[in-house]
Amino acid sequence: MPHHIAPEVIIDGTLYTLLAFSVVTWTLILFKIWQFTKNSFYNRAFNKAFWDAANLEQAKTLPVEVARGPQARIAQQGFAWMSESQQSEGQSLKYRGVPSELLEHSLLVQMQQEQHAMESGLTMLASIGSTSPFVGLFGTVLGIMHAMHEITASGSTSLDVVAGPIGDALVATAIGIAVAVPAVLAYNFFLRRVKQQRAGLENFVVSFMHIASSDECQR
Repeated sequence: MPHHIAPEVIIDGTLYTLLAFSVVTWTLILFKIWQFTKNSFYNRAFNKAFWDAANLEQAKTLPVEVARGPQARIAQQGFAWMSESQQSEGQSLKYRGVPSELLEHSLLVQMQQEQHAMESGLTMLASIGSTSPFVGLFGTVLGIMHAMHEITASGSTSLDVVAGPIGDALVATAIGIAVAVPAVLAYNFFLRRVKQQRAGLENFVVSFMHIASSDECQR
């Protein structure tokens, strides 16, 4: 016969699950705050240095301490493509086509990689935010059922006997909501930051394409 799992074990397991959700949530929140703050700082520094450069050759050789962050990686991808394209001279299928369109595609691929990095962890926050209340409710239902069995076994239905176990069971729902709220708020906040930084990267791609096209025309 299969072993009977005590309700206390399931209820405790529910609470430990919610605790793990909370730890993951706050770990992700701290990491994403650090990630977005770092990206913003790097992008501002690189953007200023890039547009202060006299030409693309000077912008290509910016010092390492400045050439960091998503925008810098997009620019580096553009510089690498332009250099490899000139060396290839159409011998590779990778560089056959309209140069401006191929360069734009290369920049957009790198931008998508940067967006994926910024979006990492957001799915987990959304999942925790949507499931935590139900996990807490599951623990509450089991807790109430277990409390009812104990009350029935004791033979007493007085308020003093009923209130304690039922109140303890409701704690699971409260914990589930307490875990869900930060996760949902953080998800919405970071999703907005992703959109803002993506808009900045899109603007940089357009500007880089314009400068690269102008540089080609001058040659």
